[in-house]
This record gives sequence, C-alpha cells and structure tokens, in this order.
Amino acid sequence: MKARTIFLLVLLIIVADQSLKIWVKTHMPLSHSADLFREAVSPYDNGIKLLGDKAQIYFVENEGMAWGWKFGGSWGKMALTLFRLVAVVFGVYYILQIIKKKYHRGFIICAGLIFAGALGNLIDSMFYGLIFERSTYEHVAKIFPAHGYTTFLHGRVVDMLYFPIIKTHYPSWFPFVGGEEFEFFSPVFNLADASISVGVIAILVFQKRFFHKHSGSESANHDGGKVDTVQA
Repeated sequence: MKARTIFLLVLLIIVADQSLKIWVKTHMPLSHSADLFREAVSPYDNGIKLLGDKAQIYFVENEGMAWGWKFGGSWGKMALTLFRLVAVVFGVYYILQIIKKKYHRGFIICAGLIFAGALGNLIDSMFYGLIFERSTYEHVAKIFPAHGYTTFLHGRVVDMLYFPIIKTHYPSWFPFVGGEEFEFFSPVFNLADASISVGVIAILVFQKRFFHKHSGSESANHDGGKVDTVQA
C-alpha cells in the first residue's frame, strides 16, 4: 500500500470531521442536559433529530478525554493536548514504517483511521479556543472573532453525534442498579472518535489475519536476509 493512499484517507476523515464540527459550532448553541457523562440524559431538548429519537445532532463540548474525563484543570488540559500532539507526531513515523515494512493492508488502514481521529481531535484542542467565540446555551459562536474563548492548547473538542438506540430501565431485581434508567448508546461523540473506535475494534477483531506470520519466518531467504514476518 502506498503512503499516498493513507494520506488521502486521513485527509477525507479530517475534512469530514472538521466540516461537521465547524457547522455545529457556528449554527447551534450548546444543548441542554443533565451531567452528560455521569447520568442518563433524557430527553434532549434542543438537538436536531435525524431519525426520530434514535439519532440526533446534539452539541456538547468536551474539555477532557473520552467520556468527559478531565484532570488537573488548565495544566491538565495543556498536558493532554501536548500528549495528543506527541502521539500524532509519532503516528506519522509509525505509519510510514508499517507501510515500508509491508504490513497487512487492513492493519495499515486501521492505523490510518486511528491517526486521523487523533489528529481531528488535536485540531480542536490546539486551535478552537483561538478561532471561535465561546458557545453557551443561548449563544451561537462566531468563527474568527477578535478574541477567542481561550488560549492556545486549551480548546474544547466538539462532539455532536448521539444515538440513543435503546432507552429503558434495569429490572427491579437487578443488583445495585435495579429500576434505574438504562440507555444504549449514551455517549455523544464526533467523527474523529468514530474513526478511532472503528480502527481499534477492527484490529481486535481481525488481529489474527493482520499479524499472521509466514511458516518460514525463522528461515533466511535466498539473499541471506530474513523473510518478512508480516503478511502483506
């Protein structure tokens, strides 16, 4: 597989992810909810319904990691952004190496998906605080204001995809949570998150195929070199 193919895949995901984020940020106020990442949030009162109550565009901003986890206040946010930056830089090197070593095409694509997702959320963290106004529950932010809502490396990741496929309650006899609300799927995420998830899940599901080794991997080839141990 050529590096150009992975570059185009990453570019496609970044363009789609950022286009949707920018549209949501400049067309919607923050959506009202309870504590989104710790409680069931039902119903959403100002999201955009796509397939009734089963799929919605619902605007939230994530200051931390997945599920809204955060630590260390402002310094923690900066550390998280810098960690993402280091991971993305390493990701460029890693993808070029696995292409050079002719790893399985499927594994290279999955690595590209994970890289694209990480880069998509990194862009939010690095630049959104500089190029957008602050979004509130009543105010729709404008892009490129005189002053952004925060400083470099402190931007909030924009999430908007919400698919509450099942809403019900745990049976009353269920230990600890009996009678409480149950919702699947409750997280609000973005296309970058989805790209990472698809890449990771595919690697886990197809790992035997991706990392299958030739039976002769321990022997030398005709030129005296080792046989490539990863199936292309």
